[in-house]
Amino acid sequence: MARSVVRLPSAVQPPFEVYLNGVRQREGADYTVEGDALVFAKELRKDRIAKWRWFVGAWGVGTYRQDDSVDVRYERPDGTPAVAEKLDIELRP
Repeated sequence: MARSVVRLPSAVQPPFEVYLNGVRQREGADYTVEGDALVFAKELRKDRIAKWRWFVGAWGVGTYRQDDSVDVRYERPDGTPAVAEKLDIELRP
């Protein structure tokens, strides 16, 4: 089963909230924290649009694929809220 790993930016420190496609996730149930990364026990994918798909889409023909988005809400050291959006997703066996 493939696992998905999302590296956290260095500015993100606990406590933080994790969202997958806009839905809040729970540590332990939906993901685990391993060092500076979030690990999901399922395969997440980011859709990378090739030039030919963009061209076809411009003519109104849809080509839809899975496009997961992982966002992390955290507080900066000065206490202001921040969000790290659309973090990169790596697949691991």
